[in-house]
Amino acid sequence: MKLHGFLDQLLRSATGSGPPAAGGPTATGGPLGNLGGMLNQDFGRGALTGGALGLLLGRNRTTRKLATYGGLAAIGLMAYRAYGDYQRQQTGQAIEPQTVDRLPPPQAEVHSEAILRALVAAAKADGHVDARERELIEGEFRRVDADRELQQWLHAELEKPLDPAEVAGAAAAPEIAAEMYLASLLVVDEQNFMERAYLDELARKLGIDDALKTRLEAQVRTPA
Repeated sequence: MKLHGFLDQLLRSATGSGPPAAGGPTATGGPLGNLGGMLNQDFGRGALTGGALGLLLGRNRTTRKLATYGGLAAIGLMAYRAYGDYQRQQTGQAIEPQTVDRLPPPQAEVHSEAILRALVAAAKADGHVDARERELIEGEFRRVDADRELQQWLHAELEKPLDPAEVAGAAAAPEIAAEMYLASLLVVDEQNFMERAYLDELARKLGIDDALKTRLEAQVRTPA
């Protein structure tokens, strides 16, 4: 698999997404709340820009914020800004950002797998990703990259029961844990009880305390 390039391509596809066309689907009821409208789109003609990621992230304010930064490194920069401030407050020492674009290929792959796993899990946090929705997501992801091993990985992730502990196990370092939590924030609707509960449990399993949670959440909410 080449998850690093695949994930970056997905995230960059979202940067070109404009607002929905008049009469088109709108993001309501959580990250997959607009899926019903999407079912009426002609995916074969590319009616939905960045459709693969759109099915996971929805077309919401935080996705547009990500577009301001662009690509996979954007999540890392946002997370490291928050984590760096947190570390300075805790220890008085600054940290050097190690965003994915600065990592050697093997580490970048591990890093990217952790982030994509967090994104997929967060998209399931409202409990409403059914078989039809999984089929649509997988179909759109195949349009981006037809690599069979990658598709098998994605299928397995979509089929897994939601388990914050299992997701958190992909965090190889505290910095990646912070980035995974921030990536999850970009997907969920924090006003949804189930999704907020998932976020809180994920943070606990990742070892993210309230002070760091607050900083990470501020990165998402603060206008670019």
